Amino acid sequence: MRSNGAGKSSETVRIADQLRRAFEGSAWHGPALVELLEDVDAAAAAARPIPKVHSIWELVLHIEVWDDAALRRLSGMKWQPTGVANFPLVFRPTDAAWKRVIAGTKRTHDALVKTVAALSDSRLGDRVPGKRYDFYHMLHGIAQHELYHAGQIAILKKARTQD
Repeated sequence: MRSNGAGKSSETVRIADQLRRAFEGSAWHGPALVELLEDVDAAAAAARPIPKVHSIWELVLHIEVWDDAALRRLSGMKWQPTGVANFPLVFRPTDAAWKRVIAGTKRTHDALVKTVAALSDSRLGDRVPGKRYDFYHMLHGIAQHELYHAGQIAILKKARTQD
């Protein structure tokens, strides 16, 4: 962890670590997103074992949307994904396409973690462009969002194996 010069870890580095743990692993709660996706192929990712519920594929795309939204907001942009921009559609669910989705989601998440770790702690109190909350609130929300959807993915995996 990075020090703030006084021998203490900075808050932004701690938040970046929580974002990383929620996504990659070593999370306190159990399996993180990437750990849950290790044995998911394109067919499983695109499946709908529970009617009227987003697929694993759609959830992963949605997670990437919100990591990207956080990056855009941190750069000063007002950004609120809605509709298809919030939950992108899945076209041609092939193994190659699924691998590209996973790789793209990882790249976006890695960029977010690096960006957050490099922020000064003072930026955490800045208001998110166009919102009534600050970056501290948003970044904790992003980690919570990823864990929420990771839980949904875990349930979808179990539902699929019971078919």
